[in-house]
Amino acid sequence: MLQSVALRRWLTLPSAILVLTLPAAAADKVRILQTNSAGDNVHIIDPVTNKVVGEIKDIEVSHGVAVAPDGSRIYVSDEAATTLDIVDGKTLKVIKRVPLSGRPNNIAIGRDGRRVYVAIIEAPGAVDVIDTASMTLAKTIKTKGGIHNPYTTPDGKFVVAGSIQSKVVNVIDTKTEEMAWTLEMDLGIRPMTFLANEDGSTKWLFLQLTDLHGFAVVDFQTRKEINRITLPKLAAGKTPVLEGSDASHGMAVTSDRKTLLVDSRLNSALYAYSLPDLKLIGGADLSGKGAAWVTLTPDGKRAYVANAVTNDVSVVDIPTMKEVALIPVGFVPKRNTTAVLP
Repeated sequence: MLQSVALRRWLTLPSAILVLTLPAAAADKVRILQTNSAGDNVHIIDPVTNKVVGEIKDIEVSHGVAVAPDGSRIYVSDEAATTLDIVDGKTLKVIKRVPLSGRPNNIAIGRDGRRVYVAIIEAPGAVDVIDTASMTLAKTIKTKGGIHNPYTTPDGKFVVAGSIQSKVVNVIDTKTEEMAWTLEMDLGIRPMTFLANEDGSTKWLFLQLTDLHGFAVVDFQTRKEINRITLPKLAAGKTPVLEGSDASHGMAVTSDRKTLLVDSRLNSALYAYSLPDLKLIGGADLSGKGAAWVTLTPDGKRAYVANAVTNDVSVVDIPTMKEVALIPVGFVPKRNTTAVLP
């Protein structure tokens, strides 16, 4: 029982914390949740069979998705209704729609599950803080620019919220729920992920930026950009994919903190970089088009890439960097996450 609880808590954290091998008894409970941004549903994928095994319905224009540490609730930002929709983890039915301060984009959940942080893209921009116990809007934190993506750091001490319009990284202290610091970049802020130190604190912040076919590396302690990596060029004779999200949109760090996975929409590929030296160690060609997001299984062996143009999800075996399955989902799949459901 204790092992199961610990596993569920771990799965709601960014994938840059610790090594974990799933017990066989719990493996069938791991699920990939895939939003469909041009539809009204969220698909649930079993990573053992690579089949869709569940569906959340009646959420028009779903954007972000997050799961409670115990799997009891699923949270989905609803652009059409301007709400955070709360879904029962067992029945997959919406049990409450929490009104927000403006139109939402992506979401993040706190390490203890007590707060959900909702990106408010609508000007002037904010992060809405939802109290999960009362299922109400507890606070609206003003930010510099409309927020596209919020992320909780590996230690849960900060929420990092990026703005495309203002090109600013907003860092919020989760204890005080006030702005801690900001960092202005030269391009709009897209998806992010983290590399943690041995003690769980944040070492590096990886940023994907508007029109950059690659990513920037920010030292979290000094608050300075220390590197910028460009993804490989498209092989001769191949045609780039120009539809869908940004040039490089979606990234994740494996649980052993040894590999960074990065999407390329232009190349229809997923690239692997070693950590911490950031050397290119492999690339997987995707049969789906429009790579727009990626989430990993807890053991770091499989990546699930949302292909927004062809309406499917590519499954990549990370040790071999080969696509091993293609799963049909809904219309324009984008944001996804990994969790354990009841």
